[in-house]
Amino acid sequence: MRVATTAAGGVARDGTGRLGDEDPVTGASRSARRYARAIFELALQDGEVDQWSRRLVKIRELFADPQVAAVLSNPTIATEHREALVATAPHLIDEEATNLARLLIESGRIDEVQDVDDEFQRLADEAAGRVRATVTTAIELEAADRDRVTRELSKRLDKDVRLSLVVDPRILGGMKLQYGDRIVDASVATRLEQLRRRLAAS
Repeated sequence: MRVATTAAGGVARDGTGRLGDEDPVTGASRSARRYARAIFELALQDGEVDQWSRRLVKIRELFADPQVAAVLSNPTIATEHREALVATAPHLIDEEATNLARLLIESGRIDEVQDVDDEFQRLADEAAGRVRATVTTAIELEAADRDRVTRELSKRLDKDVRLSLVVDPRILGGMKLQYGDRIVDASVATRLEQLRRRLAAS
């Protein structure tokens, strides 16, 4: 697969075979970012960004299967046997996905597939002018409120916003909004904590 030489070439590893430096925003290692960019450039060149996005999701799901993960992470099992398991897995879409899964196994980067996928999605969003945002509320938002938040954020950022919703009763009320490396915390719990600190300091 063309990704193999592009992604693996020229990667300087430490004594463990991994790169320790992580992106301060995404937390992805340098190697995960290199793999993701190589895959994204190939996908962009071939006009298959959506297809590669689905392939990465399927690989991620496969590697997250506890039984599969137990085999793939076992160093006493020969690489060819682990690759054979991937080749017969029903999760994967096509040969390209199978080849990438094999490459990740061979290079010892099974545990980085989530970072590779996340970075790929970030690159795809960036290229398409999209922003992924997460809204956390104490109770589930009504559809009208969800649409309003999406519209207002899209207008503010001048980008297409893909909104994810999280319900967390611990914030008590209000909401927390996160997009990129920014967090806007307007939760009741945070405001109460700020009030407590002011009272304690007075």
